[in-house]
Amino acid sequence: MKAVIPAAGIGERLRPLTLTRPKVLLPVAGKPILGHILVRIVESGIKDVTIVVGYMGDQVVKYARNHYNLNFDFVEQKKRRGLGHAVLQGLDSSDEPVLILLGDTILDLNFYEFAQSQYNVIGVMTVEDPRRFGIVEVKDEWVTKLVEKPENPISKLAIAGIYLLQSQKRLKKAIEYIIENDITTKDEYQLTDALQVMLSWNERMKIEKVKACYDCGTRKTLFETNRYLLEKINYKTREYPNSVIIPPVYIHPKADITKSIIGPYVSVGDGVTICDSVIEDSIISDGANLKNVCLKNSLLGFKSTIQGKYHIVDVGDDCCRDLG
Repeated sequence: MKAVIPAAGIGERLRPLTLTRPKVLLPVAGKPILGHILVRIVESGIKDVTIVVGYMGDQVVKYARNHYNLNFDFVEQKKRRGLGHAVLQGLDSSDEPVLILLGDTILDLNFYEFAQSQYNVIGVMTVEDPRRFGIVEVKDEWVTKLVEKPENPISKLAIAGIYLLQSQKRLKKAIEYIIENDITTKDEYQLTDALQVMLSWNERMKIEKVKACYDCGTRKTLFETNRYLLEKINYKTREYPNSVIIPPVYIHPKADITKSIIGPYVSVGDGVTICDSVIEDSIISDGANLKNVCLKNSLLGFKSTIQGKYHIVDVGDDCCRDLG
């Protein structure tokens, strides 16, 4: 078995941070989004991983190879034509199973048990507004119908960003079928539509309920994921000179903090310097420099510099702002 991770997205809703790096490498709770996903791949016991790259894909390749001892293969999605098209780039024509994990979604799930199933399995969770998701209709835990972003959904079970298919060849044929017949949803070739084709070919699929699903595709959901992971992981921190640390937080061992209040829900990266500041509910990327600021609900890019007064800010990489 291998895992396929679509990670070619641009992340326009997370600019300015994604102007200089791909969305999947934005930090959350101590490591890039992709890092949290690769940890779960390791937990599943899978060794072979195909990552579908696109926007600034060289950074994804470098990060994965430098930090994880897995057998990586990288393929490029040159045109963004939907999730189904992205997944297709990572499939071969074998009858070997494949585990598909979205590159910007972090799940609370036993990955080892999920990957051991002998069935086609789709991870699902109940949502309030099903119109925003791929929706699953079920009878006795077997999937009866799949619809991408339905206008009038009759189910609240949404696809949660993880799929186990027992034959890459069958999935590949289904995606090729929707492309050949131009079956699209919102002008994109969706994986949900390809899975519905597989159902029409009498493939059987089960569901597995996911405890929690955290999408990192927007500013709001990135903060929600950071809070969730910090509470779940419960990082330990050391004492800092004349400072107060309010957990849960993640502070990189090489960060320098003096005369500041940090937390709760703050992630502080490698080489960050914070002095005379109060930081709450924020993500501070590697190499940032903060002085005389009160920040809440803020995203700071790599090697950014902030000094001044109380604000809510999002600052891209290598930026310098005086908030005085």
